[in-house]
Amino acid sequence: MDQEHAKEAVDGDVDMKESPNESSVDMEDNSAQDEPHDLFQLIHDLSKYLCSIEEGGEELAAGFQRIPNRRLLPDYFDIIAEPIAFSTIRSKIQKKQYSAFPEFVRDVAQICHNAQVYNRPSAPIFGAAERLREVFKIELQKLVESGDITEDDARLPDLGELPPVESSPSLESEAEDEDDERPKRTERRMGNQDDDDDDDDDEEEDEDTDEDSDDEDYGGGRRRRSRRGDRSTDKDSSFQQKNRRPPMVLTPTEARIFSILKELRKVKDKDGNSLVAPFERLPDKMVVPDYYQIITNPIALDSIKTKAKRKKYQTVDQALSDLELMFENAKLYNEDDSEVFEAAVSLQQQARVLAEQEKLKPDDDFRDEDGRLPLASIDYGREVWKVGDWVHIRNPNDLAKPIVAQIFRTWQDREGQKWINACWYYRPEQTVHRYEKHFYEREVVKTGQYRDHPIADVIDRCYVMFVTRFNKGRPRGLSPDKDVYVCESRYNEEKFYFNKIKTWASCVPDEVRDKDYEMDLFDIPHQMKKIPSPIKHLLRDDAKETDELPRPTWGSPNAPPIIGAVHRRQPGPNVSFSIPI
Repeated sequence: MDQEHAKEAVDGDVDMKESPNESSVDMEDNSAQDEPHDLFQLIHDLSKYLCSIEEGGEELAAGFQRIPNRRLLPDYFDIIAEPIAFSTIRSKIQKKQYSAFPEFVRDVAQICHNAQVYNRPSAPIFGAAERLREVFKIELQKLVESGDITEDDARLPDLGELPPVESSPSLESEAEDEDDERPKRTERRMGNQDDDDDDDDDEEEDEDTDEDSDDEDYGGGRRRRSRRGDRSTDKDSSFQQKNRRPPMVLTPTEARIFSILKELRKVKDKDGNSLVAPFERLPDKMVVPDYYQIITNPIALDSIKTKAKRKKYQTVDQALSDLELMFENAKLYNEDDSEVFEAAVSLQQQARVLAEQEKLKPDDDFRDEDGRLPLASIDYGREVWKVGDWVHIRNPNDLAKPIVAQIFRTWQDREGQKWINACWYYRPEQTVHRYEKHFYEREVVKTGQYRDHPIADVIDRCYVMFVTRFNKGRPRGLSPDKDVYVCESRYNEEKFYFNKIKTWASCVPDEVRDKDYEMDLFDIPHQMKKIPSPIKHLLRDDAKETDELPRPTWGSPNAPPIIGAVHRRQPGPNVSFSIPI
């Protein structure tokens, strides 16, 4: 909020207004309503604060926002008797289900307790729960000292002893078909106008999350897979276990922008208060309607941060331009002698200085420990290649069948050579499947293989479309001579089965998830037909349902299998068994 007038305004996330029938009651009844009004406002404010705390650049409560998916972590609900998350608390606030402050205290304590019961002490989320409880106790004591609650209200309940480490759930277990080293999902907080979803969903809705989604952070109970856990020693396992989805990285420009935002948050007034606090979010339209009559292009720090995370800025000056707009808005709306006006002047000057300092830093300052310099794009072969592009990559096992892949990262090494990291998509003949399985024509399947390739290995462009759109048209602007593939499933290389994809956005890089592509539609949607497996003929004459699963034939260490395999085994759980259409 970048105006002084609304600093004391009630947040619009929780409706505190009286209903029409309440307005007709007598004065005594009205006074009786004050206590629950204050109760819910107090709970709302403290809950919101707990969800906004950042330590080490990460929001402390990010892992506790939603209850885990029951289908992905069924044992969580065997171990945890009372699953709860901050989404539950927000729902109870909305529905006015708290009758006393200690009920809220117990809910927050339960969130922390659940995380420590389910996770080992070495897990990061265990430590986050411990720290969140400490912060909560400090804030409760402040409320006691201010007279808002009593000592009894602030007392945390005894929820029982934590289990011994030996009986804690194993770190090795994790949902199948999920990529390691996923970047943490941006936490969605109450009042953030750039949220992708509504945070006030009931916990029942949390359990309906797509079970195939890559981007879920299962709040309060997610178990992390140890990268040094038990691994099969055979050649197949070594191929499938390495090179998981790369973590989110910042290009030099992005790193400079985040550095500016971070440094601005450190600027304090003479009393030690943060100067950027009034600029964090836009004011509530219901509370300060005249702000939007005066300010024609409103913007706040939360939206600038979101744009930076979504890679909307190509230069430091573009980000600085938004900061300048934010400060000019504050100066226009507020009186010249107001604290917010003076803060805007000071921060505006500081932002300009920081921007110039960041632009003077050489790009080499932003290399990672391996000497990789992230790039926004790569110019090669009269083309510009960037994250999200679909490509054909040279396949040393079969030059006639290039690797179908999507670019996830682009960088340059210390020698100046440029590289991509790409997610492979296998052709049906590169997978292991039941001999009766059918595939769409031009079908590929998403794998968990994210491999590094020199840019010189990129042959040309192609495109992979989700099954729901493939028969309706072609991506606009794609040359007619470029191949277009259809994808319906993920392929699990460890257990050799196929999972139907429910959310296509979960398959693509974070940078392009909110970008849709235009299509040149066919006059009439094409008929989609499934055909028998292209390697059905490889089934052994003596194959039986009780045989061990066959293995693919591997060749080059940086290419898909030379050929997959077929078998007679009955489909197991989670297998998408295809039949002709």
